[in-house]
Amino acid sequence: MTILVLGLLIFLGVHSVRIVADPWRAAMRARLGENGWKGIYSLLALAGFALLVWGYGQARQAPVVLWTPPAGMRHLAALLTLFAFVFLAAAYVPRNAIKARLHHPMLLGVKSWALAHLLANGTLADVLLFGAFLAWAVVCFVSSRRRDRAAGTVYPPGTASGTAITVVAGLAAWVVFAFWLHGMLIGVRPFG
Repeated sequence: MTILVLGLLIFLGVHSVRIVADPWRAAMRARLGENGWKGIYSLLALAGFALLVWGYGQARQAPVVLWTPPAGMRHLAALLTLFAFVFLAAAYVPRNAIKARLHHPMLLGVKSWALAHLLANGTLADVLLFGAFLAWAVVCFVSSRRRDRAAGTVYPPGTASGTAITVVAGLAAWVVFAFWLHGMLIGVRPFG
């Protein structure tokens, strides 16, 4: 469990610099240059991610069960992860109404994904991993919205075609991940 916690601290810590130390982040970007900053940021994030994957894998070998979720939670988790994939697509597809309305759809996707996995899993490792991501996404969303207001950020209006592409892309990615990749990469088949 120690490796999982260390990985979470590094990965989410790196992704929290803008929340807790934005002036320091700006100074480091100026000092190191854009590529230098991104390089160090990426290396630390990758190291944290590798540790949390390794630590979570170890914790799954000897799970500490806190509760057994009802079977229906798997269905709710599937629905929430569908929304998570659509929100993720909305972060990248230009001029879609989801991003125009919600402003930070990737963070909403992380919240949906984390909540879904908290509802469907009941081990200590799950609570640590998905609970940490949920808490981080909530704090990051609030911080991002506050920065937007301070900067007077205006998001372009969405178009019907941009929104349709977003929904179709999110749905397609969810189908591929839920029915094939989740089992292959994670070792758990949500639908079988």
